[in-house]
Amino acid sequence: MNLSVDIWNIKTYSMKKVFLLMAALFVSNTMQVAFAQEVEKQIVVPNRQNDPKQEDKPYVILISLDGFRWDYIEKHEAPFLKELASRGVQAESLIPSYPSVTFPNHYSIVTGLYPGHHGLVGNNMLDITTGDRYSLGNKKAVTDPKWYGGTPLWVLAEQQGMMSACYYWPGSEAPIQKTLPSYYYAYSEKTSIEQRIKEVEEWLALPERIRPHFITFYLPEVDHAGHSFGPDAPQTKEAVQFVDSALRDLVTNVRKTKLDVNFIIVSDHGMLELDKKTLLEIPVKIDEKEVSVASNGTYVSLFVKDKKNIDKWYNKLKKAANPDLMKVYTTYQLPEEFKFGSAHDRFGRVGDIILTANAPYYFTNKSLAGSHGFDPREVREMQGIFLAYGPNIAQKGVIPSFENVNIYPIITSILGLQLPEEIAQSKVLTEEERMIQEKSKEHNKHGEVIDGTREVADQIVIRK
Repeated sequence: MNLSVDIWNIKTYSMKKVFLLMAALFVSNTMQVAFAQEVEKQIVVPNRQNDPKQEDKPYVILISLDGFRWDYIEKHEAPFLKELASRGVQAESLIPSYPSVTFPNHYSIVTGLYPGHHGLVGNNMLDITTGDRYSLGNKKAVTDPKWYGGTPLWVLAEQQGMMSACYYWPGSEAPIQKTLPSYYYAYSEKTSIEQRIKEVEEWLALPERIRPHFITFYLPEVDHAGHSFGPDAPQTKEAVQFVDSALRDLVTNVRKTKLDVNFIIVSDHGMLELDKKTLLEIPVKIDEKEVSVASNGTYVSLFVKDKKNIDKWYNKLKKAANPDLMKVYTTYQLPEEFKFGSAHDRFGRVGDIILTANAPYYFTNKSLAGSHGFDPREVREMQGIFLAYGPNIAQKGVIPSFENVNIYPIITSILGLQLPEEIAQSKVLTEEERMIQEKSKEHNKHGEVIDGTREVADQIVIRK
């Protein structure tokens, strides 16, 4: 892509045109491919209002900075985020769920469930029972609730009489459990950041009866730059400073409302510079009559139609694969720490055989500067950020890294919402209980691990 240096010297909101150009030229495994050409209009679900007992509750704005790596605040100089962290709490890093890609992790954040448990296991998926495929650019699939398990925060809020609004978030356009946010937008990148900030202000200026208490907000620019130019590039630094400036305006304008608004700022994953010369492909020719494939860059799922042939295909792949570049697993062999194998694949979407790329290699036919999706514990560049600030957030400074499934109970604690059944059983573990749980993992055959816990919520949420 031939973008001149002069373009990249443009500051703050004028960069919007640059990122729109990037999104149009670069199609990646991220949200920019999902309906980027649509003209967005606000969708309002009629006949909704807050239950009177919810009207005095606090407010939460959950903000995603897609692809914002754990070290970008210092590395790329984001002064406002640094200031905000000093007034509230910041994690050393936010640990994504495996695979560390966009849709699965955004959805883990808002359901408190690991991808294998909520069903959104990749940006590209296959439903082997119907043959249907899910991808970010497939509007029919993205808006079909069958792909989404768990109870997203906006659904939970609406079920308990609290109105919600989504200015983009994976899953927010689908009637999950027959419920949509009260206010939402189909994904698009045509609206200016100024207009989007103004919409949030207008939501918070609504009468109490119809004012949303839970709001999501999404910024894709850092991810776009990281894919196109890599995590160390000056263009990525410009993107970081762009979102930092946008957040300053958002927070400043929201503060003027004098409402008890809490800001939870997260990212879905980080970014790693890829090997641009070695592009991975499946090491054997696939017979489509026997095997179906779904690829997600850092991992490839193979669904063997006749299960008697799984061993045959596994052995062929294992023999042909270069172990320096990739690993070959059956679904029963995937590492337990992924929470992604047979014991956790509640929707049958992970595959019978899985190829995983060794960082910094990637399954693709097009060279990319940067990407993500690798094991976040092995490749720290996959880890993201967590910051929280507001009247219900303790000024704790820096806290240890934690998994993104633990954000869900933080937000429900602030909003005073009752946890859904799949999360309600979670609790803070004693050291003895933690050791027992670790020892039992190797014997766990049913995926009965705790998803989101209240451990972090109990540290940082001030209940009034």
